[in-house]
Amino acid sequence: MNLSLILLALSGISFASWLYLALLHSSFWRLLFDDPSPGPAVWPSIDIIVPARDEADSLPRTLPSLLAQDYPGAWQIILVDDHSRDATGDIARSLGLTVVVPPALPDGWAGKVAAMHAGVAHSHADYILFTDADIAHPPDSLRRLAARAVDKDLALTSRMVRLHCASRAEKLLVPAFVFFFAMLYPFRRANAAAGGVMLVRRRALDAIGGLARIKSALIDDCALAKAIKDTGGRIELTLIDDIRSLRPYPRFADIHHTIARTAYTQLNYSPWLLAGTCLGMALLFLWPPLSLLTGSPSAAALGGAAWLIMSAIYLPMVRFYRQPAAMAPTLPLAAALYVLATLDSARLHRQGKGGRWKGRTQG
Repeated sequence: MNLSLILLALSGISFASWLYLALLHSSFWRLLFDDPSPGPAVWPSIDIIVPARDEADSLPRTLPSLLAQDYPGAWQIILVDDHSRDATGDIARSLGLTVVVPPALPDGWAGKVAAMHAGVAHSHADYILFTDADIAHPPDSLRRLAARAVDKDLALTSRMVRLHCASRAEKLLVPAFVFFFAMLYPFRRANAAAGGVMLVRRRALDAIGGLARIKSALIDDCALAKAIKDTGGRIELTLIDDIRSLRPYPRFADIHHTIARTAYTQLNYSPWLLAGTCLGMALLFLWPPLSLLTGSPSAAALGGAAWLIMSAIYLPMVRFYRQPAAMAPTLPLAAALYVLATLDSARLHRQGKGGRWKGRTQG
């Protein structure tokens, strides 16, 4: 096979892949939001569990938003101070919240899951809302989540919150992150969750044996969703605009570290999956713009068409994050940076530094 045919084949595969993703992959690129649900006759009780480690900077902005909830039923906030080295616990106590300090991290447990587990031990409500310490909620957030969960009989109601998107690094990589997540876990298939907001029915949590079922999971949200779905629980994951993460990522290195912390975990620590993922990402995202430089008109035409489709279906996510349409064709650059971070994740794992977060190495 001569070079021109190889180039044409690469472009053809990329073009066909993007055609499939645009037309047949559960419309993953179409933004999915929940419809308002009527309030139940009897509002269930809810405990809001906030696992927090070194979150003194975030809590003065996020805890007041939780305290301002207009929920008609019984509810309380339980903050789990996960051995913070700052004033995390003191800030929560100053606001009159229940603060739980978990025991030392047990062998085989991931830090966040252990903190969530400690919070659950102090909860007796019908539902538990797990929400991250950097998430700010509007006043009707809890009411809307509960109404949806009861109306649709959901065991797990999760929301992909609007992530912070102000720095140059965030503008390039944050919309791409959500796009890649939706591509891997199409929202309409309801087979994943987003850890920032997860409302879990207590009976569903008990049915899986509690959080001990996922005790070692670094990607706790997707692990919890899988466990609940495996036991027959109904799951919903949608985007939401007015629940927001306030955690900034001012530098590319900040986002790189966040990806590298768990990317190799997502691949089950498999060198073969790592190699396949990198090759697949290169063919799917990097080859279309590179094909324009090959000098082959046919390869460039198919590759350019693939890039056009890619940009077109990425555009809704770009618009959701209020970025100009000119950002849509930059997805290949974002993909290249994600590949580098994934390779770095494998390197860190081999060095025994995988899963490092706020001074604690796990995984």
